[in-house]
Amino acid sequence: MSQAVEAVSASCAGYLADLHARCFATPWSAADIASLLNLPGCLALACREGRDYQAMAMFRSAADEAELLTLATDPACRRQGLAEKVLAFGEARLLNQGVVRVFLEVSEHNPGARVLYQRAGYDEIARRRAYYRDGADALVLEKWLQKDGQTAP
Repeated sequence: MSQAVEAVSASCAGYLADLHARCFATPWSAADIASLLNLPGCLALACREGRDYQAMAMFRSAADEAELLTLATDPACRRQGLAEKVLAFGEARLLNQGVVRVFLEVSEHNPGARVLYQRAGYDEIARRRAYYRDGADALVLEKWLQKDGQTAP
């Protein structure tokens, strides 16, 4: 299995959408993903073997902040560290672009993702009540990528 992480473009939207559909009850379409990836500041990263996309992360940045839009790992490839790899690779790339803080939202009913984000250094800063279709709250998390005394608490 490939462990390399690479940036991918809108031309890969179909593969990313297939992966997203294996991971989420309400998946994003290839058109949705391509539309995002054609916007300035949007970055998609993936681990794959050939055309078999195993994990992906999509970020959108503006100025010195970014949002993790989605993180997905094929259920058959979970517990192999792929989500951690694409997340860490994305954070490093964003930091090199001048991003100092990343935000994300995660369902309170997704304990696996919550543990992953906690281990990666994300802290809960807010809650959006009944945000998801199933009525679950969204936990808003943040991570400071750079703590230099000037930009982070």
